[in-house]
Amino acid sequence: MNSFLILMAEFFKTGLFAIGGGLATLPFLYEMSEEYGWFTSGELTNMLAVSESTPGAIGINMSTYAGVNAAGILGGILSTLALVSPSIIIIVIIAHFLEKFRDSKPVQNAMEGVKPAAIGLIAAAGWQIFIIVFGTDDFLGGTSVLDWFTWRELAIFAVILFLILKFDKHPIVYIISGAALGIIFKI
Repeated sequence: MNSFLILMAEFFKTGLFAIGGGLATLPFLYEMSEEYGWFTSGELTNMLAVSESTPGAIGINMSTYAGVNAAGILGGILSTLALVSPSIIIIVIIAHFLEKFRDSKPVQNAMEGVKPAAIGLIAAAGWQIFIIVFGTDDFLGGTSVLDWFTWRELAIFAVILFLILKFDKHPIVYIISGAALGIIFKI
């Protein structure tokens, strides 16, 4: 039972501080991966791919997937509820006081101050994903820049990016194509 409380506390914290959308949850998920071993960074990459490919909010999909991976179906339910609880609590509080403080300069300034933090969290998540997908196990440790990257993955990414920019197809075409390439090249 204690593990369920830890799971809920971690996802509540994630929901409280991951401002800026689902990708902003990634730094928290990486921290959970390292601290509790509920999932590996490779599994986290798979979670992200599944979460982005399925309907719904990425952060909620990620918390559900991570919770199921860590503690089964009950873990998925509890982690999802814990992730959304801070938002619900904050929305209820804000709605209660909104009329009184809508034009308050300190409130407007605080909201403007949150934007750079959200951008930083999303940029950190993007960098971590980049390193997992395109970096070698010895990233930044090789003797040259050529040793840092997995060039096959970078080449596939470049081709897919070119095709996306060149041809205006439905996103499902690219999702299925990416899945097929992943299976073919065992990425």
